[in-house]
Amino acid sequence: MDENKDLETEETEKAEPEVVVPPKRDYEEELLGIIQSDLSPEEIREKLADYHDNDIASVFGLLTEADRRKLYRVLSDDEISDIFSYLDNVEDYIAELDAEKAADIIENMDADDAVDVLDELEDDTRREIIDLMDDEAVEDIQMITSYDDDMVGSRMTTNFIVVSKSFSVKQAMKSVIDQAAENDNISTIYVVDENEAFCGAIDLRDLVIARSTQALDDIITVSYPYVYATESVEGCIEELKEYSEDSIPVLDNDNKIIGVITSSDIVEVVDEELGEDYAKLAGLSEEEDLEEPVFKSVKKRLPWLMVLLFLALGVSTVVGVFDRVIDTLAYLVFFQSMILDMAGNVGTQSLAVTIRVISGGDIDRKTAWKLLFKEIRVGLMNGLIVGALAFVASAIYLTVAGSTSTPWLAATCISVAMIAAMVMSSFTGTVIPMLFKKMKIDPAVASGPLITTVNDMVAVCVYYSLAIILLMSFL
Repeated sequence: MDENKDLETEETEKAEPEVVVPPKRDYEEELLGIIQSDLSPEEIREKLADYHDNDIASVFGLLTEADRRKLYRVLSDDEISDIFSYLDNVEDYIAELDAEKAADIIENMDADDAVDVLDELEDDTRREIIDLMDDEAVEDIQMITSYDDDMVGSRMTTNFIVVSKSFSVKQAMKSVIDQAAENDNISTIYVVDENEAFCGAIDLRDLVIARSTQALDDIITVSYPYVYATESVEGCIEELKEYSEDSIPVLDNDNKIIGVITSSDIVEVVDEELGEDYAKLAGLSEEEDLEEPVFKSVKKRLPWLMVLLFLALGVSTVVGVFDRVIDTLAYLVFFQSMILDMAGNVGTQSLAVTIRVISGGDIDRKTAWKLLFKEIRVGLMNGLIVGALAFVASAIYLTVAGSTSTPWLAATCISVAMIAAMVMSSFTGTVIPMLFKKMKIDPAVASGPLITTVNDMVAVCVYYSLAIILLMSFL
């Protein structure tokens, strides 16, 4: 007993100490307390300066309209514009402002954020606000909106700093300071030549530590990445992800810098692309959210359901071709759904892997063949394991139920059909998205429901064809 107690004590001493994570500050409660307090406007503004704009935006929905109007008076238009950039339903708060105040706030936003806000407003309200904005802000907004939604230009911001290649280090530093008042995206400074064409970039740190007598050429990175405004977002997204830069310049067709796409823009684009691909994999025409009206969601889901209905009718027609087999061996229908479900699951898995590989960029023929053979091998190995389990389970069931005098032969047919269907599903789940990619069609359109329906048709043909070969001929 004593030895056991000693061992327990020793084990307890050796046990890892419990890790306790300190509680985080409740910014929401703190901000509500500050905003709803009786402090003077100056004190409120000073205290709010210690908090991130996103945290302030997160409490907007918890404030009364009177509290928000109080904030609009306390904070400057520039400070309010930074907060509005983080709001999801910003149109609700714009409605609380008069048109002139709304125009002042929106023109202080980055151009891309201003475009997003204006897109949410009613046409009449949008036109009224735009008429009250200054010409420079309107020009930036019009330039961004002139590009299609799938072009890089529609995602860029005009918040960047540019200096001339002919400047000295001292002149470049002065120019940065002057421009920083209007543009706070200063970690990277872009350089243009005498023709205003983009020719490189300078890291702010390098400029700060450079000697005033040093030539600007010495600290310019001439191989800095860039994209053209007319490039498709999807086409260059992988290239953008490869660079861990705060921002990447966007050029027009004359190689002049007209904007930048920031790291936060890239994250947003990647998130949207993933959301769209996920929606297509689920058989939706486009992404939807919880707050969306029912009829709008129906409109997004219905097109694929109509297509799949006719494909399902095709599966039913194929089943009808084998009516003689079903009449003779009715028990085979009991296992049809099992084989079809497993084929659909395997096909969807191969589809997900293939789309993930394809989304990394164009794949060459060698990579395509490597992927195809790998998926077929995986399908075969999984098929052998699942097929063996299906053989045992179906043989026992058929023996106990007395459905056939040859349960082991029927179980062999079911097992072999399972293996063949899973291998074929791996093949179609890999080949179909690659063919779509080859035809310049979004491979995500080869959605889960589509692959499942195609694999159902393949599995039915394999299952009942094997039944004719192994069972009908034997009987």
